[in-house]
Amino acid sequence: MSTLIKNGRIITAEQDYFADIYIEKDKITTIGANLKIDADNLYDAKSKYVIPGGVDVHTHLDMPFGGTTSCDDFETGTRAAAFGGTTCLIDFAIQAKGTKMRDALDTWWKKAENKATTDFGLHMIITDLPDAHLEDMNDMVREGVTSFKLFMAYPGVLMVDDATIFKAMKQTAQNGALVCMHAENGSVIDTIVQRTLAEGKTAPIYHALTRPTTAEGEAVNRAIALSEMAGAPVYIVHLSSNDALEKVAEARDKGLPAYAETCPQYLFLSLDDMNKPGFEDAKLVFTPPLREKWHQDKLWEGLRKNTLQVVSTDHCPFCYKEQKELGKNDFTKIPNGGPGIEHRLQLLYSGGVGEGRISLNRWVELCSATPAKMFGLYPRKGTIAIGSDADIVIWDPEKEHTISAHTHHMCTDYSMFEGRKLKGNAETVFSRGEAIVKDNKFFGKPGRGQFIKRDTYAGAWK
Repeated sequence: MSTLIKNGRIITAEQDYFADIYIEKDKITTIGANLKIDADNLYDAKSKYVIPGGVDVHTHLDMPFGGTTSCDDFETGTRAAAFGGTTCLIDFAIQAKGTKMRDALDTWWKKAENKATTDFGLHMIITDLPDAHLEDMNDMVREGVTSFKLFMAYPGVLMVDDATIFKAMKQTAQNGALVCMHAENGSVIDTIVQRTLAEGKTAPIYHALTRPTTAEGEAVNRAIALSEMAGAPVYIVHLSSNDALEKVAEARDKGLPAYAETCPQYLFLSLDDMNKPGFEDAKLVFTPPLREKWHQDKLWEGLRKNTLQVVSTDHCPFCYKEQKELGKNDFTKIPNGGPGIEHRLQLLYSGGVGEGRISLNRWVELCSATPAKMFGLYPRKGTIAIGSDADIVIWDPEKEHTISAHTHHMCTDYSMFEGRKLKGNAETVFSRGEAIVKDNKFFGKPGRGQFIKRDTYAGAWK
């Protein structure tokens, strides 16, 4: 099959120009003005932007947590992502303590095969790293799993000590992979939480109030220090506060390879939104939690200055009924996470580009190009270029719509952004040359998504 996209305004991280795009099978083969080529499929993108498909490098699909499982699996999650213009994601396989990473990789492959509708990669979450298992990290890199996540939070479940983090970073300094850090001081937070519960404070708001910004800032500083000692890069996930942002800025000013992402919830929501009656605030329980509203301006500034390089979703969805309600009498039992995989590009376009906070090129850079580069997918993903995968979005900048759980395609029974009015949306979405979203209908098939073996961080940036 061949496809010709005519008359579009092509936006990449570096370029902004008018041209036609010719796709043969799954690759972009020709880009030029007024192409005179016969094609099986013709799309007119006049008055539209043509952008590379979004790359979301932080999702949790079909993930066990807190006695339940995130409610989007690889089929529903990748489908919802595609409706929002995201055509590739990287999810997290979780190593169980006392097991080999290979076991976790096999488990997550089984979760994804025959279900994923778009291409995907995997990170590996390390929960146990005796010296005998260091070679497992090299095995993962050979399998195309070239990034590892470690936790400074969730004592007794996911948290590892500084020595384990340092060992992992030393190993990535050798094999070229990248360590992703969930940076909060879990031990201190756990102490605050236990004291708060002892005082009879059990409402959802206390999830946020027991996780201070200083606990995030301290852990980010420590993670960067460990990476500096190990001689390895570090990537801070879901950065939420100015305390943490300042530590990343200081490291980058010193020339250290310290990187960070933030998420739409921290750019558009704040503690002011946790004022709903009854148990409704449980819908906004995720980690790190929402912060005071003034942090938002600091995060936007971080995006403009490139202190923050990526916007991901940390999509970890749980339904309000039956799942979030597990913590009705104890905020520590509310499954942590929120739904967002569908709305990242829309929010960043409407609230970022539309409100003059970022440029069109920066929008694509944050949502497509840099995440693809950082995690070894570029230039196969994240750009529009000859030879790249034809993961392409025809974007209608004038399309107005309102976010609602009644119309979104995620499996949750609520939206974190319910009622927010947006301007700009994906009109047609191509995954490897196939139009999988068109006229607000889905044409992709479960299992068509491919596992992408990724290059290493060192290989991508050499």
